[in-house]
Amino acid sequence: MTRLLVFLLLLPALALADIPPPPPIAAKAWLLYDFNSAQAIVSANENERVEPASLTKLMTAYLAFSALRQKTLTLEQVVPVSERAWKAAGSRMFIEPGKPVKVDELLHGMITQSGNDACIALAEAVAGSEEVFAQLMNRQAQRLGMKHTSFANSSGLPDPKHYSTAHDLGLLAAALIRDFPEYYPLYSLREYRYNNITQPNRNRLLWLDPNVDGMKTGYTENAGFCLIASAKRGARRLLSVVLGANSDSARAQESQKLLNYGFQFYDSVKLYDKDQAVSTLEVLKGSENRLKAGFQSDFYVSVPRGLADQLKADLVSIQPLLAPISVGQKVGTVRLTLQGKPVGEYPVVALENVAIAGFFGRTWDGMRLWFK
Repeated sequence: MTRLLVFLLLLPALALADIPPPPPIAAKAWLLYDFNSAQAIVSANENERVEPASLTKLMTAYLAFSALRQKTLTLEQVVPVSERAWKAAGSRMFIEPGKPVKVDELLHGMITQSGNDACIALAEAVAGSEEVFAQLMNRQAQRLGMKHTSFANSSGLPDPKHYSTAHDLGLLAAALIRDFPEYYPLYSLREYRYNNITQPNRNRLLWLDPNVDGMKTGYTENAGFCLIASAKRGARRLLSVVLGANSDSARAQESQKLLNYGFQFYDSVKLYDKDQAVSTLEVLKGSENRLKAGFQSDFYVSVPRGLADQLKADLVSIQPLLAPISVGQKVGTVRLTLQGKPVGEYPVVALENVAIAGFFGRTWDGMRLWFK
């Protein structure tokens, strides 16, 4: 997890002559994100504040999935339908007071049918009220690094205190896929029937592109037509974030253009395996004088196709490195360059524990430090 939450890095600054520029995208803001490398390949206005509309429901789902994992909710749990949920404005799955509805049904209604009523019912089941749930949403947003996001409700209805960015929404979508793979298949369902009403998924790409398996649409008058789409070809997954398109069909077309561009002109290259030693580093005042350093998950980087062999990695270690050291503790940084231009800096962590040395070992290394 250490690497994945560092930041989104934009690659166009490399200005490589052999790679065509991205296609023109008719949207207010957009971003193409490589899931494996946690990098944004191309973007425009990615940090501009926007109204997230129903893309908000990705965070509502994230918290609902967290509650399921923590066993404070179960899929078969029956949730009461409040008057507030029943009278929710906007898109609905048509739940009713007095009619039992399960958490599993609410999840389908929120994800496939984009039901605002389902969102409120889930929020009340998790936190007691939608207001408290919004506080949980904002706390989780900060944990995920969504620094320019504020949530005021669970559904995405307009509110001055409800906003995000393409950058932050890309982080959220990737985190949901990464942290809850067991629930991600819900986003590929093309339709869902509840209360004798069948509603289709509004993500047109589920029908148009066999590689697309999620994620979420959104629309308000101010937000325009929005879509986060996720596609997987082989072992590689890309996510497109398109905000403020002019129509339902346009958001699908612009998303398709971004995904095709990323798959055609960029590669996701694995540089190091999980727990592979990038280097062994000297340790002072420790029971061992060296430790293995690397990454706690497979380490990928996105590069223009055909240029992987021109990547250069330099390791800069923390000096002096003093025991005790625990697994996962940052001990250095890998700096990547491509054709002499910076690609990014990534934290390298200890892959093993090093306990503190005895008195004589500490004294000897103390003398060495003094002479240095």
